[in-house]
Amino acid sequence: MFTGIIQDVGSIVSIQQESLQSHMVFATALDMSDWHIGDSVACNGCCLTITAFPDNRTFAATLSLETLQLTTFADACEKDAVNLEPALCMGDALGGHMVTGHVDGIGLVQSVREIGEHREFSFTLSDALARYVVVKGSICINGVSLTVNKVGRNDFTVNLIPHTLSHTNLGTLKAGAMVNIETDMYGRYVERLMQFPTET
Repeated sequence: MFTGIIQDVGSIVSIQQESLQSHMVFATALDMSDWHIGDSVACNGCCLTITAFPDNRTFAATLSLETLQLTTFADACEKDAVNLEPALCMGDALGGHMVTGHVDGIGLVQSVREIGEHREFSFTLSDALARYVVVKGSICINGVSLTVNKVGRNDFTVNLIPHTLSHTNLGTLKAGAMVNIETDMYGRYVERLMQFPTET
């Protein structure tokens, strides 16, 4: 489990593509002395399992076909910037919202608008995901916990403060860029429960 507060912007060191999976090595400035093989790390919002430590500044992970189909990692390149957040421990502060690291799909940057020192981003997404996005609700974009300001039929808008722009890879996004989206899990639970109404 994660909270959508990015701890480091790392990078992809190498990609070894196979037919049904991909092996990637990520570099980070974080202290990994307490990390272990099998631990989870959110990489651009995608929960990945550490499979190896090539050296004291890198960790490796294997991405399944499902992950590649649902995230932007299918088109990733070496040296790409990656938002990183280690998994939460019991007692850690929940600075954002509850994030599972299970990316729902890909969104598209529709527009970027400067508002003083802030920046307003509009994203489009599929019908399947749009119904879970609500005004003032939480959404996770490339692993970053954000608040939804406006919603349309298949689009929504968020506002990024200077800190978020400078401490995540969202500050480099331009119109046409693709991002990983995880919607708020509670809406999905409610929808599922409504499919099985209690008989009276």
